[in-house]
Amino acid sequence: MMTTNPFPAISAARLPDVLRGMPKAELHMHIEGSLEPELIFQLAQRNGVSIPYASVEDLRRAYAFTDLQSFLDIYYAGASVLLQEQDFYDMAWAYFERAAADQVSRAELFFDPQTHTARGVSMDTVITGLHRACADAEQKLGISAALILCFLRHLSEEDGLATLEAALPYRDQFIGVGLDSSEVGHPPEKFTRLFARCREQGLRIVAHAGEEGPPAYVWGALDLLGAERIDHGVQSVHDAALMTRLAKERVPLTVCPLSNLKLCVFPTLAQHNLGALLDAGLCATVNSDDPAYFGGYVNENYLQTFAALPALHAGHAYTLARNSFEGSFMDEAAKQREIARLDAYFAAFA
Repeated sequence: MMTTNPFPAISAARLPDVLRGMPKAELHMHIEGSLEPELIFQLAQRNGVSIPYASVEDLRRAYAFTDLQSFLDIYYAGASVLLQEQDFYDMAWAYFERAAADQVSRAELFFDPQTHTARGVSMDTVITGLHRACADAEQKLGISAALILCFLRHLSEEDGLATLEAALPYRDQFIGVGLDSSEVGHPPEKFTRLFARCREQGLRIVAHAGEEGPPAYVWGALDLLGAERIDHGVQSVHDAALMTRLAKERVPLTVCPLSNLKLCVFPTLAQHNLGALLDAGLCATVNSDDPAYFGGYVNENYLQTFAALPALHAGHAYTLARNSFEGSFMDEAAKQREIARLDAYFAAFA
């Protein structure tokens, strides 16, 4: 448990600057969820797509979500403007520029091919555009970037299996698979065969679980799907045995505070359980989820969460950043280089 601050020289007043500047990885970011209203309108015009909003302001006003489903409805409408390879590149590049400004040095991006193939956009168009942006992010911005293909859990397992087969010719352009979309009513066991097939392909496995769904979904993601990382996982606190397991096995949780607030998982940020997860020894991380819709990119998540939870101190900030690198799918040597950079950063600040 972390009760004492190993960096006492870093005061609460200096903490925002520490959070902004520290090296960090982002492990839970849906690239379609980074589509800002301005870019949606730009792409709609470029592609001749009609969207049911009169202006950027009109679209932003629609971002008043009451739960996950009300968000997903507008999320899929926004994605309808993505048609060409360049659209996917432009969307990812806009995110990478923001990530670089937030000192993100490793980004593992989720993408939802079924959202696009259902509209007649080819798998090649989606993956090639995104992968090209990842390559440029490394070369031009110094961000190590990788793609994780997510299956939409409100669709059938058969649809997921067909999507996987369509994506396998591009296997060298994505590192893993995940499970996202409407959680409640779509438990992990629905996708056991699909994820077995993914493991056969040597893909890294993550899954959304325990956001709105119960702790049982986290158990299922671990035991039935083989998840190495749990996306969200905040409902795990309601199961003591699960918390013990997550801490013992150092299973990373990719927590998204502003998303949790916007989707009413917690009534206020002051009631968020990030501190409890850290103090229980879990490998929790901070991420932005769908930043265009939920009110901020990764640094904004850090800043607002630390402001709302005054018990969080510089030691927690260091732990969260270190956890983000430990929980990433970089090779061990790259992880150690990033952690050494982080150590030097905190030593300089302290």
